[in-house]
Amino acid sequence: MKLKYFAWIAEIIGKREEIIELPEKVKTINDLIYWLSLEDNSYKIAFEDTNKLKYAINQILSQQNDKITNNDEIAFFPPMTGG
Repeated sequence: MKLKYFAWIAEIIGKREEIIELPEKVKTINDLIYWLSLEDNSYKIAFEDTNKLKYAINQILSQQNDKITNNDEIAFFPPMTGG
């Protein structure tokens, strides 16, 4: 699975993207956030307030309870603003 991080999320985690092998028990974005947060404290800090996060699965805006697979690309980014 390819993970992409944008803006302050990438700064906190210390990388813009990575490839991971999804554990079998991880089925949703919410599961992924929980699992990553257990793996390293930087993820825990970046994902601490999920109200400040947006998600995309294969470049489609998604929700925390949406299903994911190892073939997906998941992006984490802050809410977009316009003007």
